[in-house]
Amino acid sequence: MGKISKNRKVSESKIDKTKLYSLDEASTLIKEISTTKFDASVDLAVRLGVDPKKANEMVRGVVSLPNGTGKNMKVLALVSPDKEEEAKSAGADFVGLDEFIEKIKSGWTDVDVIVTMPSVMGKLGPLGRILGPRGLMPNPKTGTVTMDVGKAVSDVKAGKIDFKVDKTGIVHAPIGKVSFSPDKISGNANELIQTLIKLKPTSSKGTYIKSIFMSSTMSPSLAIETKF
Repeated sequence: MGKISKNRKVSESKIDKTKLYSLDEASTLIKEISTTKFDASVDLAVRLGVDPKKANEMVRGVVSLPNGTGKNMKVLALVSPDKEEEAKSAGADFVGLDEFIEKIKSGWTDVDVIVTMPSVMGKLGPLGRILGPRGLMPNPKTGTVTMDVGKAVSDVKAGKIDFKVDKTGIVHAPIGKVSFSPDKISGNANELIQTLIKLKPTSSKGTYIKSIFMSSTMSPSLAIETKF
């Protein structure tokens, strides 16, 4: 283990490792223990009592964070010419089709979300090996493959995020920035947790929400109560 920095030691000294914090307590404390010079991202990691190898226990979905993510999400709209104006008006950063498909083939992926329409999905197949590992492949389940391109773009810009349980049973999601007020952080966290509870698979037995941890970029993590 490397040497622990002075800032990290100060941060760790403020945390009671034996305690499960309430969302409100954690949302206040996370601001105190974040020592980065930039506006760090605040993330939630929720361990679920599911087996992601089973198709019916693959928890994935979308949530609209009431207070936004604090991040300017860069959106690429891959659409036919008749939908370009709609995507631009909704705030898409990049709009087009074939020229962007060629750019992606040559390795360009400088976006956070890609929105497209059903008729275009066929062209995206060959890009799966580039977009898939980066979590950028559009998906009807997350609302990023749709005829209502304008709404999809504006939803992302307003703070809609998608999440998926990883192979160890954990959902990781950004819920804001340390510059947010504590009530905005806890409001976003609560919205994500309530959404996860609604998505509980019927086949999931025993404890569903096993643990919740809140952390910011490079900060120690805080254990949160799991009773909701």
